[in-house]
Amino acid sequence: MNKSTLKLVNHPGLHVAILLDGNGRWAATRGLPRSEGHRAGVEAVRRIVRAAPALGIGTLTLYAFSSDNWGRPQNEVSSLLALLEAFFRNDAGRCAAEGIRLRVIGRRDRIPLSLSQAIDGAERTTASARSLELRIAIDYSARDAILRASCWMLSSLEISQREFAKRLGEVMHTSGPALDVDLLIRTGGDRRLSDFMLWECAYAELLFTPRMWPEFQPADLAEAVEDFLKRERRFGKLPEAAAS
Repeated sequence: MNKSTLKLVNHPGLHVAILLDGNGRWAATRGLPRSEGHRAGVEAVRRIVRAAPALGIGTLTLYAFSSDNWGRPQNEVSSLLALLEAFFRNDAGRCAAEGIRLRVIGRRDRIPLSLSQAIDGAERTTASARSLELRIAIDYSARDAILRASCWMLSSLEISQREFAKRLGEVMHTSGPALDVDLLIRTGGDRRLSDFMLWECAYAELLFTPRMWPEFQPADLAEAVEDFLKRERRFGKLPEAAAS
C-alpha cells in the first residue's frame, strides 16, 4: 500500500461511489419483471451498506435514480420511486441504530412529495449517526449540478476549487463541500460514468465488474477495496522513489 492510500483509510475513511447497474437485466435473465430486479437491488444495498464500515469506508454514495431515468417507461419510474420511498420510511430506524447516516443528493423539486417527505424524515432520524454516511443519488445529474453550481459562483467573492466544491455541495443538498471520490465501482459490465460524480471523480480509481448489482456481495466490495489499496495514487505527481 502506498502512503497516500493508508492516510485515506485511517482518516476520514474511504469515499466509495457505486453505479448500481444491471437490475433489469438480472430480472430479464430470470423471466421476471424489471421491478423485481429493482427489489433485489434494494436487498443488495442493505447487505453492502452493512459491510462497508468494516472495510474502512466512511462515505458510500449510490447512484439510484439518474435525471435521465425520467425517460424510462412510467410504470418502471413509479415502481422505482415507490421502492426508494419504502426504503427511507422502513430502514431509517435500523440505519440510525447501526450508526448509518442517510443523505440524498440530487434535485428535490421534481420527485413526488411523499418521497421528499420520506427523505426528510430519514435524514432527521439518522442525523446523529457517525459510523457511515450513506448518500443516495436521486434525480441526480453531475452536469446539471455543475451547471447550477457554476451559476451560483457568479455571486461568489472567492473563485477557487474549494469555493466551487462548497457551491456544488449546496446544490446537491449536502451539509458540506462536494467530496472527492476515492473508488468508483460500476456493476453490470458497462464501462462509463453515465453523468455520475464527474467533478468528484477527477482522481478516483475506477473499477468495472460484469456482476449485476443484485448479485453484488460484501466479498465483491472487499475485493474492490483490496484492489484499490494496491494501486499507487500519485495525483499527477511522481512516485516518491522517482522524485528523490
